[in-house]
Order: sequence, then C-alpha cells, then structure tokens
Amino acid sequence: MQLSRRQLVLLVLLTLVWGLNWPVMKMGVADYPPLTFRAISIWLGIPVLGLAMVLLKVPFFVPRDKWRELFWLAAANMFVWHALIILAVKNLSSGRAAILGYTMPIFSALLGAWFFGAKLKPRNWLGVAAAALGVALLLWYELTNLTGRPLAVLCALVAAAVWALGTQLLRKTTIQAATLTISFWMTVMTAVVMSGLGMVFELPQWKAPSPTAWAAIVYNAVLIFGFAHAAWFTLARALPPVASTLSVMMIPILGVFSGALGLGEVLHWQDWAAVLLMAVAIASVLAPSRPLAEKG
Repeated sequence: MQLSRRQLVLLVLLTLVWGLNWPVMKMGVADYPPLTFRAISIWLGIPVLGLAMVLLKVPFFVPRDKWRELFWLAAANMFVWHALIILAVKNLSSGRAAILGYTMPIFSALLGAWFFGAKLKPRNWLGVAAAALGVALLLWYELTNLTGRPLAVLCALVAAAVWALGTQLLRKTTIQAATLTISFWMTVMTAVVMSGLGMVFELPQWKAPSPTAWAAIVYNAVLIFGFAHAAWFTLARALPPVASTLSVMMIPILGVFSGALGLGEVLHWQDWAAVLLMAVAIASVLAPSRPLAEKG
C-alpha cells in the first residue's frame, strides 16, 4: 500500500515527537510525582486538541449508544498505558523504558493471531522470539543489578500488551465518528482517570512543578496529547500495520540514543542487544511480504 505525502509526514513527525519524548518524560518526573505529571500534561493538551478540531471543523458529537465502547477503547489505548509507562520511566532509564514500551507491535501480532484471526508466518514467530530474548536480556540486567527495578519492567510490558489490544480494537471499532473526535473524548476520559490516580496515590507529594518539569509538561501537552496521539489513532485506524511500522521501528531506537545523548544514560551491552533484537522483531512481524511476482 502506497502512503500519501500527508501520511508520510505524519509518520516522520510522530517518530520524532514520540522518540524524543522519552528523555523529556524522564526529566519531567525526576523530582515530580509521575501520575500527577501525566494528569497535568493531559489537561493542558485537551484545549490544544479541541482547538485543532474547531479549526478543522471536526464535530465533537459521539452517538449515545457508543459511549460504552468508547470508554473501553480509552481504557485499552490510554488508561493503562499512561499510568504504567510513566511509572516505568520514573524507575528505569528512558531508553530502556522505550524499548520495553515498544514491544507493543509484538503483542499486537500475537493478539491478532490468537483472537482476531490473523495468520503468523514462520518469520513472524522468529520475530516474537527475538523480542522475547530482548526483554529477557533487560529483565536479567534488572534482576542482577542492585539498583534494578524488575517491577518497572513488568509495568512497561503490561502497558505495551494492553496498548496492543487497544490498537486491535481501534481498527475494528464500529463508532461512526471522526478519529479526532474519538481521540478527543478518550483523552478527556484519561485526564479524569489520571487525576483520580494522582489524588489517591500522590496527594502528599503534590507541589509546584520546577521549570524543568513545566517544560516537559508543555512538551507533552502540545506535542504528545495535542498532536501525537491523534496522529497515531488516525494512522492505526485507517491503515494496515505496515504504515505504522515505519514510525514504530524507529521510536525506541531514537528514545535510546536521545536518552544517552541528552541525559548521559549509560548504555550497557544488554541495551545494545535489545535495540537490535527489537528492530529485528518488529520488522519480522510487521514488514510486508513482497508479492510472489517480485520474488523471482
């Protein structure tokens, strides 16, 4: 399938914005409660997304009988992901969290095969094995390092698995509404959920954000919740998996190296190996096969 110029631009911008956000998030939660950081970012991002809808003349209306489905889409695509991945970023290096978070395509392939009737080829199973080995390397390092946080690794993997389910559900949604409309209301729901979690678990830690935390919050509000999520949902809903592959394959790699350059995070051999294995795994699962006529 040929991508339009607009879709290619979205993929490139999405890769840059999401890839660079991993060290940005790490800086933002360094001395600030992570769930509250996420909640503030989302609330400030909602007006940005809403203004875009107004300018593009996209309606806000969702049929009343579709709100239940919309809630479960938000739960699978956003609630679990945003809560668990920000906790993982707090306790892991930004690069390691990026690698683990973007095992999502592997989980998506497995869920597609088990529950949605997709067929996995031998190379796809090889990709799944490569991803599992990459995760095992990172988990091994966390278990053997005295400062390791295996629970944070588990948070990132659960977040990726639930996001994968959400992506499958989004592609099959029956909601007759614009993707921007769906994205807007899922974001509003997520803001409420994250605010509640912040109040329950972090209220004693609440304080004014530092200038660094504010910079990270604004980055997330404008570029992540105002742009990236809407762009991702648009591509994931409209195109086959190969379209998102162009972006997904590079995001964790960009996250790893931007964290190393921007934050001085030390890359161990497990990280290098995991980057390579994840790239191989995602390519194996999502890259399209050539037509028989082209294989010679």
